[in-house]
Amino acid sequence: MTSGLSLADQIALELRADIIGGRLLPGMPLVEADLVRVYNASRNTIREALHRLGQEGLTRYVRNKGVMVRRLERAQVRDLFVVRRTLELQAIAHSPALTDEQAERMQNAIDATTLAREREDWRAVATHSLVFHQHIVGLMRSPLFDEFFAQVIAQLRLVFCAAPDEQRFQSPWLERDREIYHLLLQQNKPAAGEAMSLYLDDSERLSLALFLHP
Repeated sequence: MTSGLSLADQIALELRADIIGGRLLPGMPLVEADLVRVYNASRNTIREALHRLGQEGLTRYVRNKGVMVRRLERAQVRDLFVVRRTLELQAIAHSPALTDEQAERMQNAIDATTLAREREDWRAVATHSLVFHQHIVGLMRSPLFDEFFAQVIAQLRLVFCAAPDEQRFQSPWLERDREIYHLLLQQNKPAAGEAMSLYLDDSERLSLALFLHP
């Protein structure tokens, strides 16, 4: 657990991590009694944690069913990509050269994605690729943006869960992540920004195709 946070905040962070990790999928119920037992917390604390996840757009209350992991809609997917373009392109355009620590974090995410792809663990491929993009936003060194983007990638993870063929959906992105990383290492920010822009265009197009109804 993370120190300095309330128990409700800590539980919300762990549940968000489960969403990013693909362990909680759209439509799954979050049963209060089960969470009380798992986290050894009061019902009020669990309700507060679930409320926080609802504020982050990750859960919704369904009458007669309770709280469930949220299924996103097409308009919300579009909005997520507006946010991605704003933050990721801004981070590339205005950040200084990569520090050794930043480069190592990105390389580690790419290595983890590569290993997951070799194992054909496509759920993990999606998760590690999102972590790479979290490190892109991290170039701005803004804790507020980092926290906000963690909520964004959790919602994106729910989008990717809608893909009927995870392998086909996730296969294109590793080489493109690697290209962006190498361009950043070379301090070629214009080319990195262009590669990221094309990446996001293609990712948005394929993501929207998962949601046929506007």
